[in-house]
Amino acid sequence: MKKVIKVICHHEYGVPEEVARVESRELPAIAADQVLVEMKASPINPADINRLEGKYPIRSPLPAIAGNEGAGIIAQTGGAVSNLRVGQPVFSLDWVGNWCEAYVADANSLIPLPDDMPLEQAAMLSVNPPTAWRMLETFVDLHPGDWVIQNAANSGVGRAVIQIARLRGLKTVNIVRRKDLIPELEAEGADVVITDEIPLSKQIRDLTGNGTAPLGLNAVGGESAREIAKSLSDHGTLVTYGAMGLQPLQMSNSLLIFKDLCFRGFWINAWYKRAEVSEIREMFDHLIPLLTSGTLKVPIEKTYPLTNVKDALIHACQSSRTGKILFVMN
Repeated sequence: MKKVIKVICHHEYGVPEEVARVESRELPAIAADQVLVEMKASPINPADINRLEGKYPIRSPLPAIAGNEGAGIIAQTGGAVSNLRVGQPVFSLDWVGNWCEAYVADANSLIPLPDDMPLEQAAMLSVNPPTAWRMLETFVDLHPGDWVIQNAANSGVGRAVIQIARLRGLKTVNIVRRKDLIPELEAEGADVVITDEIPLSKQIRDLTGNGTAPLGLNAVGGESAREIAKSLSDHGTLVTYGAMGLQPLQMSNSLLIFKDLCFRGFWINAWYKRAEVSEIREMFDHLIPLLTSGTLKVPIEKTYPLTNVKDALIHACQSSRTGKILFVMN
């Protein structure tokens, strides 16, 4: 008898809370080299909202199960599986459709986690912390004492940047929209937190003492990105990884001519596709102990069961949250 599970599925694109609905699905039997993963938690990320709206660059064939990351435990293994055991926490970099009670996966496609890792934190391991880690590692040769300037600092990526930068001896300037976020981010290790009133560049230069600022991280666009670029040191790099403000980058010619700035983009999905397996494993060898120990932590505002999808999505789309919204499964 096949196992029947609940999933959050959408048959069309549109307003997230209107197109997403709970359905029942039959799971296929597992093959010899496969495992059954019982899901425990999965966040609602901006990319999930964009997928439901039809605005994400990748579209799954409809109807599609939503949710691009999450964590679970192995509930059953095929006869040929030797690298995983029942009860072991895992997550997948390949599986899209994490808003479900369970799924069947190839054993070799899963990344095992320590038994003592908090599963709600593990559910948020594959997108935001790796994005922060790669942007701090890839684009600029950073040295202790260097400044990293970022907007959207209270986002999942922004908070990871603050915490990872602190561990590396880097300093951060963090731009947010609300003053009430300032003490919260300072408690997480932010050196400077300012609100996004324009102009920002003079504030930033004064607060950093004109220190070396070779890297800027942009998830907003528009004037916010321009002010970060103006604050960077000569030959600095501005990396854009999001577009929350829905405004294009508009840079003056002088930033290119006289500061010789470099403008780059980053998308973690594309990095996973081109990276060697050894690179991916090495990155998680650094990140997993940080999350297991609580050194790196993403705040969670509220959790919802899969059956309460409408309220969860409405909550996730609110701009004044203090943490992530997660689906938590039995």
